[in-house]
Amino acid sequence: MPAAYEGPLPEATPPSGMAIYQLPTGTYETRAAFAFKGGSFRDKRSFAATAVLVRHPKGDLLIDAGFGSGIAAHIHAQPWFARAPYRAAGTAREQLDASGYDHGSLRGVLITHSHWDHVSGLDQLDVPIWTNAAELQYAAQAREGKVFRSVSEAHEIRRYEFGNAPYLGFASSYDVHGDGSVVVVLAGGHTTGSVIVFVTLPAGKRYAFIGDLTWQLEGVRQLAQRPLLMRKLADVNAGQVRDGLVRVASLAGLMQIVPAHDVAAYEGIARLSARPAA
Repeated sequence: MPAAYEGPLPEATPPSGMAIYQLPTGTYETRAAFAFKGGSFRDKRSFAATAVLVRHPKGDLLIDAGFGSGIAAHIHAQPWFARAPYRAAGTAREQLDASGYDHGSLRGVLITHSHWDHVSGLDQLDVPIWTNAAELQYAAQAREGKVFRSVSEAHEIRRYEFGNAPYLGFASSYDVHGDGSVVVVLAGGHTTGSVIVFVTLPAGKRYAFIGDLTWQLEGVRQLAQRPLLMRKLADVNAGQVRDGLVRVASLAGLMQIVPAHDVAAYEGIARLSARPAA
């Protein structure tokens, strides 16, 4: 395991009106043996498909979109070995509507990467997609970008660029609001332009939404990579994934690390409350 990060944490001045919420849109089933090295085949895991709403006075963002209304077709579009049993809950759009959310406040969906289980819910969200040039190129060419290409057709693409400012050991970063509250870093490795989204709240609580750098918390706590076969199938550069995982593991004592597909990783993040019926 890497030594704990000892440098100063980056400065952040999140505004008082900032908050985050989880929008769990469903789960799909896989075995721990396929999720991380050393996992048991008898251990069934429910992989989360959860969007995260980041509320900010300058405009809200969703981190990923979860399952959408076309989830059955989106799963069917995967290779036969990747068509896992799934359970769908309300889509991100349905949960926002049920809470009485003002969609005019939503600036877009910031995707950690373009795989189907992170973008399916875009089929119900008429907002820009925030991503970077490397991920757009990957999504345009890779077999795994098929669902993204379908659900993104009518969407504006908000392409952001990384600056030269390093952030917590990552070489480049993009500060969404200019106040350090939401900072995106290029991790790469899983897909060409996959990212980590660091969020800092007004009370000082920090989160790292790491996408699929690892699928389960064991990847962070035990530095357990995906099994060899899954690294070959799922990652474009397994060594880059390993480097990112080492950096993230060194931060585990300083912030809540959230692999996108670990249900337990979202503990403590509030859910949106449904608006009382009239």
